[in-house]
Amino acid sequence: MRKFNIRKVLDGLTAGSSSASQQPQPQQHTPGSREPEVQETLQSEHFQLCKTVRHGFPYQPSALAFDPVQKILAVGTQTGALRLFGRPGVECYCQHDSGAAVIQLQFLINEGALVSALADDTLHLWNLRQKRPAILHSLKFCRERVTFCHLPFQSKWLYVGTERGNIHIVNVESFTLSGYVIMWNKAIELSSKSHPGPIVHISDNPMDEGKLLIGFESGTVVLWDLKSKKGDYRYTYDEAIHSVAWHHEGKQFICSHSDGTLTIWNVRSPTKPVQTITPHGKQLKDGKKPEPCKPILKVEFKTSRSGEPFIILSGGLSYDTVGRRPCLTVMHGKSTAVLEMDYSIVDFLTLCETPYANDFQEPYAVVVLLEKDLVLIDLAQNGYPIFENPYPLSIHESPVTCCEYFADCPVDLIPALYSVGARQKRQGYSKKEWPINGGNWGLGAQSYPEIIITGHADGSIKFWDASAITLQVLYKLKTAKVFEKSRNKDDKPSTDIVDEDPYAIQIISWCPESRMLCIAGVSAHVIIYRFSKQEVIIEVIPMLEVRLLYEINDVESPEGEQAPPLSTPVGAVSPQPIPPQSHPSTSSSSSDGLRDNVPCLKVKNSPLKQSPGYQAELVIQLVWVGGEPPQQITSLAVNSSYGLVVFGNCNGIAIVDYLQKAVLLNLGTIELYGSNDPYRREPRSPRKSRQPSGGLCDINEGTVVPEDRCKSPTSAKMSRKLSLPTDLKPDLDVKDNSFSRSRSSSVTSIDKESREAISALHFCETFTRKADSSPSPCLWVGTTLGTVLVIALNLPPGGEQRLLQPVIVSPSGTILRLKGGILRMAFLDTTGCLVPPAYESWREHNVSEEKDEKEKLKKKRPVSVSPSSSQEISENQYAVICSEKQAKVISLPTQNCAYKQNITETSFVLRGDIVSLSNSICLACFCANGHIMTFSLPSLRPLLDVYYLPLTNMRIARTFCFTNNGQALYLVSPTEIQRLTYSQETCENLQEMLGELFTPVETPEAPNRGFFKGLFGGGAQSLDREELFGESSSGKASRSLAQHIPGPGGIEGVKGAASGVVGELARARLALDERGQKLGDLEERTTAMLSSADSFSKHAHEMMLKYKDKKWYQF
Repeated sequence: MRKFNIRKVLDGLTAGSSSASQQPQPQQHTPGSREPEVQETLQSEHFQLCKTVRHGFPYQPSALAFDPVQKILAVGTQTGALRLFGRPGVECYCQHDSGAAVIQLQFLINEGALVSALADDTLHLWNLRQKRPAILHSLKFCRERVTFCHLPFQSKWLYVGTERGNIHIVNVESFTLSGYVIMWNKAIELSSKSHPGPIVHISDNPMDEGKLLIGFESGTVVLWDLKSKKGDYRYTYDEAIHSVAWHHEGKQFICSHSDGTLTIWNVRSPTKPVQTITPHGKQLKDGKKPEPCKPILKVEFKTSRSGEPFIILSGGLSYDTVGRRPCLTVMHGKSTAVLEMDYSIVDFLTLCETPYANDFQEPYAVVVLLEKDLVLIDLAQNGYPIFENPYPLSIHESPVTCCEYFADCPVDLIPALYSVGARQKRQGYSKKEWPINGGNWGLGAQSYPEIIITGHADGSIKFWDASAITLQVLYKLKTAKVFEKSRNKDDKPSTDIVDEDPYAIQIISWCPESRMLCIAGVSAHVIIYRFSKQEVIIEVIPMLEVRLLYEINDVESPEGEQAPPLSTPVGAVSPQPIPPQSHPSTSSSSSDGLRDNVPCLKVKNSPLKQSPGYQAELVIQLVWVGGEPPQQITSLAVNSSYGLVVFGNCNGIAIVDYLQKAVLLNLGTIELYGSNDPYRREPRSPRKSRQPSGGLCDINEGTVVPEDRCKSPTSAKMSRKLSLPTDLKPDLDVKDNSFSRSRSSSVTSIDKESREAISALHFCETFTRKADSSPSPCLWVGTTLGTVLVIALNLPPGGEQRLLQPVIVSPSGTILRLKGGILRMAFLDTTGCLVPPAYESWREHNVSEEKDEKEKLKKKRPVSVSPSSSQEISENQYAVICSEKQAKVISLPTQNCAYKQNITETSFVLRGDIVSLSNSICLACFCANGHIMTFSLPSLRPLLDVYYLPLTNMRIARTFCFTNNGQALYLVSPTEIQRLTYSQETCENLQEMLGELFTPVETPEAPNRGFFKGLFGGGAQSLDREELFGESSSGKASRSLAQHIPGPGGIEGVKGAASGVVGELARARLALDERGQKLGDLEERTTAMLSSADSFSKHAHEMMLKYKDKKWYQF
């Protein structure tokens, strides 16, 4: 796992790395005594950033391995990632630092270790005995390219085949090369004139470990005798080989070839194959060879005591099956089953009861790794049904276009979603338990419910249970159901503003307490859903059409124009029944032939059966205006207590009462300002200057903004929220600013950039104007030019009156300014607690009408759950506003800026969320320059600033989100969600929460050789590999051939490894090293003592000679 150097920011300091003059003194109007009252408990030591788990299908998979004893599956990818799967809920993600593709994986079966071979010719030994696996050793080949590896069961010698056709042998304990090498020119016939090609297969004879079967790409196979160091037999075929597999008795093997044939060979008859099969070839009558087919990329040969052997292969289809899906073929006796797959096959493995190659294999399942899926086929049941996959690998079933993350949801939500989702389960799965069931779950310290919602390109929405670092799909909603589908491509409505995926989800607004869900789609449509446990059939889907204009009549800012009174047609106040639309004109084209007043999608006009779960309450669509398509929706909010939904785009804003099915407000952004517009907006030249095709258009677009405003990245980058879902396909570079809003709109990009779009919406109960003495319901609107406007909401009393009297909405005249487009708004009470928007608690609304009508209406009264409602009326509030450049805390009702923080000068904030952590709240931001920052509230002290990852593509920008309790996530690849935490507490508890991959399991007993085989020989022959490959007999390998690199775990990694073969061996090796060192020291000391003893005896001898004849008194 990558370690982050977290730069803790001193609490007292306010000058962050990217800010200049933060936290100005509270202004004079603010009561000085108010600010210090808020006790802020969050300190920088509460924060630490680390990745927690990665969910979803491994992106661009390239290799597969299975440990049949531990029951763990490993998948390697083209980006050097390693994903390990045990029982449902036990998953692990690791990454090779080099990022090179994984070409092969080999488990050290039942030893808690795994060898990975990478495309950069490195081998790595992973220790799986710790919760976060680490590399113990690496070996980098310098002069050879690795093509194939084979590690026999219970052996410590790994055979490594290379592109040059040589085989090297690696000791997996010390990760050093043996001096024993099989050179290609020794292996093949001496008479052969050409190079046999790279090694594509290595395996030992199941009955004789001393015989190694080597497959060369060109079609040559050699049976090599390891002891005598020579080839016993050579088998040649004139087609390239892709794979080889043994029969368990070691007398036959099978090869798959590039012309779609399989050849079966007897070990002792090298001249020609016993049998040649073309599984998918058309047999010609006159005995000619069948027509060639596509290559058979892999074959497996598995035996069973009770019946015929299985031959399982991928590829090999005939060339005339154009457009046919990739297939896995299972040949069992005389029957051949061809199983079609949704994606191309990367690799497959047959799961067998025994790990011993010399016993009946008893295959029970086949795991097939596809390009975008993992399929497990039950071989024991007729028809080969697939197992129901319990892993969350379907995130990308349709590309993810947006996601939202909710931690600490109401406890009844997950069971409610699960119960309606359980009815959506497909039938026809295998009845058996999922066979990959190794490992153990972690101890979940977190007990709060977490939900992730993903929106997809096909208009579907998935709800996921994400509690305690696991992920499980709960419920799927298809929003496209309310629209007519075009039968074929020709009758596709020409009103589409996108070329493909017209139902793609762009924004999700969800209220967990009331369970109200609102989505905005790419075709400028909004759908409001209610949750119900009852099935209903609706005769007519309620719908509204909204004509959102962007009009400038005067050259100067509209001086005399006040915020329009609500009786004007613009506001359309009176509740309107559904059949007449929200605008008088219903013609599909205007007088000059331009498309007008038509929505992009057609709502179904037949009765719609709505299953239990989310049911459509109202569909709202923006319509074409004078030949211009509606602009995509940039912001959306729903409030269950007020019964309102609001949305905006770069033309303006619309508020809809979804209870009365009426449009309450429909204003251009400029009209919101009334006479307070700070910008001088000039009309664009008439339409003729743009495209000569049409007449004058009734929509003049664009604004001219002061030059310094254009420097803000907002204008170009605001549309990241609106960028089309399908930009998942290419990964964009940040520099090119390709943030498209609509693919086929005729509006030029400059025109759009200068537009002021609605970028943030927030319903709340607060002070609307400076003079207000008490809070009241209102809507705060943020724009891409950094303006916050407040709209007052006058709601009728609850009960029947709510459905009869109109809701009065009116711009209040309150305007606040920030640098950069507005991203997020929230409100705090005087104690610094979050004031959540009012909501109405969920209850079943599909109940018998007469009996429940009165009760229903009684409950319709808006329920405000804000803490401030219980406090004194005079108490003030704080508005927290986060823009792309800065954050401000505004004291209400005075509207004085209490605190300000410039978050970034050189970059811009992509996502800002006001979240709760450790019984307090903070502002969390993710910047385009890769920094994740948190700030205290209300004082905006910097608490955390960590460089996490740069914005490498739009997918990260569109999906990054923070939630409560220090959780965050983003889509790290088109198929995977990466979760992270910025909470110190979660980082500390993470080790406990993670699952264990390795569990102590007894290795099954080796197969019995039987009395006669034992008596006459003929059972499995064992080989003393140590004697053969060890340094004493084969010498040392050339130093320049490969370089040994100790793993980052090093000795710590070994110490961390639990007891077991790999750990024990490594520890024993370390002990030996230490012992060797001590012995070396001892030897040196002995030598020194000997030499000193020598010199002593010399001196003694000389002394004796010198004084030999002297008398004692002469000394």
